[in-house]
Amino acid sequence: MAIQFLHTMVRVKDLDASMKFYRDLLGLEETKRHESEAGRFTLIFLAAPGQHDVPLELTYNWDGDDGLPSDSRHFGHLAYGVDNIYETCQKLMDAGVVINRPPRDGHMAFVRSPDNVSIEILQTGDALAPAEPWASMENTGIW
Repeated sequence: MAIQFLHTMVRVKDLDASMKFYRDLLGLEETKRHESEAGRFTLIFLAAPGQHDVPLELTYNWDGDDGLPSDSRHFGHLAYGVDNIYETCQKLMDAGVVINRPPRDGHMAFVRSPDNVSIEILQTGDALAPAEPWASMENTGIW
């Protein structure tokens, strides 16, 4: 029996904030949306441009998710490659996203989504040369 990767799902508490983070800041594209009146939930599938076969599913329960763990660290992290890690981190920081692990090495950074999901950002190809303010920036919080 063959196995095929389908998607990664994360629950979100504020759909607008999550769409701003994943779509507007990270640049993922919405590929599919399903709203269920009976189930009172919305599923939104997002993917990196040109990579629609590797989607992220955002699950939003209309009546909230009280009782679910508030720390998503047990999940691990999502990882995305970018063309310029410094530009990406600057865009995120300018939008108020905390850079938990700055890209001091020009290669890797970590941030958190509005729902506390750890997001690893990796420089595609070779690492960029160390540059300020990143080279001297300390870690903040957990990642």
